Amino acid sequence: MSNATKQTKEAPAHRRTTRRELLLLVIIALGLTLSAVLSHWLEAQPSATVAQASEELYVKPETARHMSLSFNGLVADWYWMRALQYVGRKVLAYRGQLQIDDLSPVGLTQLAPLLDSATTLDPQFIPAYEYGAVVLPAFDVDAAIKLVRKGIAANPQAWRLYHQLGYIYWQRGRFPEAAESYRQGAQLAGAPAWMNAMAAQMAARGGSRATAREIYRRMYEQTDDAQMRVLAARRLLQLQSWDERDTLRRVLATYRARAGHCPASWREVAPILRAARAPLDMSGAPLDPSRAPYALAGDGCDVELSAQSEILRK
Repeated sequence: MSNATKQTKEAPAHRRTTRRELLLLVIIALGLTLSAVLSHWLEAQPSATVAQASEELYVKPETARHMSLSFNGLVADWYWMRALQYVGRKVLAYRGQLQIDDLSPVGLTQLAPLLDSATTLDPQFIPAYEYGAVVLPAFDVDAAIKLVRKGIAANPQAWRLYHQLGYIYWQRGRFPEAAESYRQGAQLAGAPAWMNAMAAQMAARGGSRATAREIYRRMYEQTDDAQMRVLAARRLLQLQSWDERDTLRRVLATYRARAGHCPASWREVAPILRAARAPLDMSGAPLDPSRAPYALAGDGCDVELSAQSEILRK
């Protein structure tokens, strides 16, 4: 085949490729132009019009994915910027007293859908998940949990998302779920040692002292970080003190049932404590793991750490 014939056959294919490239460039240009026009139009409208337009113009995430013509990352960035601008406008327009931990009066009804769209278009968009984890709990906890769980499903190795989820649970007093989130995140590559510490602390607060004790014990034995070893040791002593105080409360309750009143001093229950082989000081007061005496509280019906104690209180 001569070079002339070969070039003649290749020419139509080359022209078709060129047309497709030109068409693609035109589509991109139109999309960017429309996006810019829409943004300028929204910024020029009164706040009421902007709020109405925001609720009407954003499409469902799946629809946006199909409409994005494989430019998902670009469209995801657009939704991300709109989310930030949306929050900014809402906060600036709000005339009442703003509480950072309760944004429900601001009316951020479209924030969750905007972040959902951005992360559907780009499932690895970590900043969008983290932003939602910080802002959404102030007015919609369920939406925050749903978004972060979505992020974990799409990014199972992102330990920061486990931390965000655990923090949301912790703030709501859902300690077992917080402990599980931190525990799972602590097992990931690159996760800091304090993730294990948080898992143990949440487990302890949720009542699972045995789980917390095992986590702290392993941390103490396995970590190379001197500060983490100190923290683990102090938390283990705290857990021991919690167990001791539970035992002391049972002793006080038994004494009250028999005597009809609570003891005025530890000396009154010292024989019972000695029988239980509890360490006592010269006054008969039981000693905590830091060797400081426990103090009677609640008119002698309860027990607490004394001012001299070195046991962690929180």
